[in-house]
Amino acid sequence: MAELLDDEALERSSVVANRVMNRERGLTGSNGYGRELGIDVLEVLRERVKAGRRVRWLDLCCGSARALFEVSRHLGDEAEIVGVDLVDFFAGPSRPPRLRLVTASITGWEPEEPFDLITCVHGLHYVGDKLGVLSRAAGWLAEDGLFVGNLDTRSVLMEDGVPAGRRLASALREAGLDYDPRRRRITCRGRRVVDLPYRYLGSDDRAGPNYTGQPAVDSYYAHGS
Repeated sequence: MAELLDDEALERSSVVANRVMNRERGLTGSNGYGRELGIDVLEVLRERVKAGRRVRWLDLCCGSARALFEVSRHLGDEAEIVGVDLVDFFAGPSRPPRLRLVTASITGWEPEEPFDLITCVHGLHYVGDKLGVLSRAAGWLAEDGLFVGNLDTRSVLMEDGVPAGRRLASALREAGLDYDPRRRRITCRGRRVVDLPYRYLGSDDRAGPNYTGQPAVDSYYAHGS
């Protein structure tokens, strides 16, 4: 097994700090949220507004938050939007409570209220405890909320360096999460308690490029919670 980094050391890594995957991503276009997540973020939120509900969207690893500013311009005070990113490289200032941008690690940050929609576009590629973040995000949803993110299960390795593979996919399904291996997309519908049978050991920032073509982070686990 490679010499592993803890979360603090990983977040100082140039691979994580200099990632470009989400810096200028908008809602639409060839690399927009719609293409990467398979949903129309604005339409998902609008449907909830039409139902007369206060709508809340959380975007993890939001990069410059360009997409969040787009939604804020469309929905105004009808949506409460929160973006969290490790690096303070936002395209504009926070406008709380309508739009709040937080500089923090998503492995330690906690929200105060549930969300109707939680997204994470390619951010998990740079996180150490990917499964821990998924488990926590599922608990941040409203009862009928939706989480969608990108996950490459080939970057989730066991302590012997072998990818967790089908066993992980089965564990995710048993926990109520849907994983699309072709699109490398993970989905959770409705708040739930997720207790996956994996114990996080550490990460390796020398994994090299993943399917996106960008250098990513491998995460190592042992069986058992």
